[in-house]
Amino acid sequence: MDTSRESRMTTPAGRHSLPLLIHLAVCVAAVQLQAADWPQWRGANRDAKVTDFAAPKTWPKDLAQKWKVAVGRGDASPALVGDKLYVFTRDEAGEVTLCLDAATGKELWRDKYDAPASTEPRGEHPGPRSSPAVAGGKIATYGVRGSLSCLDAATGKMLWRKDDFPGSWPRFFTGSSPLITDNLCIAQLGGEEKGGIVAYDLATGDQKWKWTDDGTAYASAALLTVGETKMLVTLTAKKIVGIGLADGKLLWEVPFPPQGRAYNAATPIVDGQTVIYTGAARGTKAVKIEKAGDAFTAKELWSNADNAVQFNTPVLKDGRVYGISQKGDLFCLDAKDGKTLWAAPLGGGGFGSIVDAGPVLLALTPDGQLTALEPSDKEFKKLAAYKVGMAIYAHPIVAGNKVYIRDKDSVTLWTVE
Repeated sequence: MDTSRESRMTTPAGRHSLPLLIHLAVCVAAVQLQAADWPQWRGANRDAKVTDFAAPKTWPKDLAQKWKVAVGRGDASPALVGDKLYVFTRDEAGEVTLCLDAATGKELWRDKYDAPASTEPRGEHPGPRSSPAVAGGKIATYGVRGSLSCLDAATGKMLWRKDDFPGSWPRFFTGSSPLITDNLCIAQLGGEEKGGIVAYDLATGDQKWKWTDDGTAYASAALLTVGETKMLVTLTAKKIVGIGLADGKLLWEVPFPPQGRAYNAATPIVDGQTVIYTGAARGTKAVKIEKAGDAFTAKELWSNADNAVQFNTPVLKDGRVYGISQKGDLFCLDAKDGKTLWAAPLGGGGFGSIVDAGPVLLALTPDGQLTALEPSDKEFKKLAAYKVGMAIYAHPIVAGNKVYIRDKDSVTLWTVE
């Protein structure tokens, strides 16, 4: 509504004030609902930031468990959109997408297709690890053996399903999460030797472009804009690259080959034109993406050899980078120069997740320990810690005072009261 036009039409004074106030209230409610959504890997902007969490003045002794639902095996983080929670998992015979009522855990619909489980060495992770993406009334999922699916988010009806690199996936199966943007579904497909990045029309599944100059590991992409150019930024099997969103052309690249038993798995952090990226045994680095004419370059800003991550992604907050190192230490870096500000033992063996929840940070480790800490450039300032499950490799979802936790076979809703 053009509110200025509404004001000009108001005669006598105040005649339309009530409809206008109702309209504004609806708009505010819509914005608040959107702010609480967690529609894809690491939230709305893939930065693990929450805008509506109100930290309690006094942290409770325990969190309140509202519901717990068995959903099958898997490590994929759910997606939360409005009052729906979407879970990608598996049962005995195939991969399953569930739509749950976010308030009660009640199942609303399910889609299933036959698919073998992963056969990674210890067999502890047979189900999906790639988080679903929800946008435009659709949900995209990526199975452990490379099936990319698009469903109607309201009904679960299958719209299209692709497997463009049959029989090819990373050595420990898929871990990259699809991205929906600009009416495209974009996914890193295939394996470390034979793979690439492919963009599909979200509505039809028609391929729009494909980039295959490097294979795929476990990282998920982020978005970056320089001038008028929108690009996808991601770690591939051996590089970090910028790919044009419109046409799939390579805009810039920096070598980042794994060393020893390391893999490219973290999502790059995008801060304006700065990209911060990290990988086990190679530290944490920052580059600035600059444009000269039609060409883009990645200018190195700093490199920190002391702190690197394997299977988690740090967060950027107030000019500081917080992450869980491959050694299981919680660390804090200065984002301007990369210097280590502090590091403290947390556990998790390099796995875990961190959420920027506004006044606090929330760190979750695989043993189910959820730790609230005060952001600080001086020290690890723990505020509270809670046991919220076991064998947790999915990212927590935080919305308002709610925390959704996906463990190896169930989803639990906890609240901070």
